[in-house]
Amino acid sequence: MNFYIIIPAHNEEASIGLTLDSLINQTLLPKRVVVVNDNSTDKTQDIVEVFTEKHTWISLINSKSSNQHLPGSKIIKAFYKGFETLDADYDAICKFDADLIFPENYLEQLTFHFKNNEKLGMAAGFCYIEKNNEWVLENLTNKDHIRGALKTYRKDCFKQIGKLKPSMGWDTVDELLAQFYGWTILTDETLKVKHLKPTGISYNKASKYLQGEAMYKMRYGFIITFISALKLAYKKKNFGLFKDYLAGYFKAKKEKLDYLVSEKEGAFIRGLRWKGIMNKLKNKHL
Repeated sequence: MNFYIIIPAHNEEASIGLTLDSLINQTLLPKRVVVVNDNSTDKTQDIVEVFTEKHTWISLINSKSSNQHLPGSKIIKAFYKGFETLDADYDAICKFDADLIFPENYLEQLTFHFKNNEKLGMAAGFCYIEKNNEWVLENLTNKDHIRGALKTYRKDCFKQIGKLKPSMGWDTVDELLAQFYGWTILTDETLKVKHLKPTGISYNKASKYLQGEAMYKMRYGFIITFISALKLAYKKKNFGLFKDYLAGYFKAKKEKLDYLVSEKEGAFIRGLRWKGIMNKLKNKHL
């Protein structure tokens, strides 16, 4: 399979070399890797250039944007700056973060999964973070959810879901739409990816309402938003976030922001969410 990988990077001098090193040592090499150096003020560009000189399939795009770290829109806009430089000769497209170390069989194992299931639309491993000198699962979401840090899409699925939405929630709505169009999603527990910077470490105060806004844009409705916000705040051990998420939801509703999905897609998404909630409640009582 031909893998095209796009890596948005902002001030990643401490990790981008390790990420690229793990990609050039894959048992199945990617066809193209594009690093989008997004307004970095450190040595990110210099480090990537060392790799581009040695490997013709790695390229660098320098991009100017604001220094404000708003999850969602900024990173996906950077992704598209890399995507625009690529041709259509790919079987799978990847959006990877610039602070990951992949096991050497990562792409080979994804190929195995994609070839064994023609309806597999998205696949990934799991992120692990270092705690007390041990690599432990970064347990922020359900195990059947693919983290935004390491997305891989089959080409047809990527196109059918309308590619990636430049908005907070892009890494949830992609999976929901994939399922709407009949694709399956796979997470492989044997693929342990080292995540060098825990998720959310660089988010600023301006971004705190965006999670609730995303829930509105995905047409969750109030009850599912309430449950999802409570669960997320509990997982992050910060009840203040629960209030921020709800405030973001009502702010988006008041401003009548554009939805990310159609009414039909929204109804399907709510059905999926309710199914997941009811299954969890059922399992707790078993």
